[in-house]
Amino acid sequence: MLREITKLMPNESYIFYGDSKNAPYGSRSTEEIYQLTSNVVDRMLERGVKAVVIACNTASSAAGKRLREKYPQLPIIAIEPALKPAVISCPGGRVLVLATEATLREQKFATLMEAWKDRAEIIKMPLPGLPEFVERGELDSPALREFLMGYFSRLEGKKIDGVVLGCTHYPFVRKVISELF
Repeated sequence: MLREITKLMPNESYIFYGDSKNAPYGSRSTEEIYQLTSNVVDRMLERGVKAVVIACNTASSAAGKRLREKYPQLPIIAIEPALKPAVISCPGGRVLVLATEATLREQKFATLMEAWKDRAEIIKMPLPGLPEFVERGELDSPALREFLMGYFSRLEGKKIDGVVLGCTHYPFVRKVISELF
């Protein structure tokens, strides 16, 4: 994401903060995610940032709205799972949303799903534990494949027309996910 932003605004300075001490956030409570994210924004404000991009679906879902209320003077850009483009590209089809438990339980996702549910069948599938595989650098292992098949086997007999990778960790295992479908 940072690469794309720097292409759009090459004359700006950037601070990248990855919370490797507390990541992944996906199985944490909403309040805990908010506190962790708010603490990061506080540190960024101390460094004089002009805007904040929350490049994590889970943190965006759990904390984005409250952070905008807490910091009304600060542009806060949050992301969301790519449900809209998936539904548009698979009209009337079946779209599988792979995301963290936290992303899928938040009102932000419920609102997004409500807006698109009449155009496709949307199946939510939390994958607790998948970000940990990515954090360990385990991007294509027998254990990862077994883990994913444990979840994907629940879809047996269902044709999936589109898959949303609703966590910024998941593109790192895109190849394995696509091979298993």
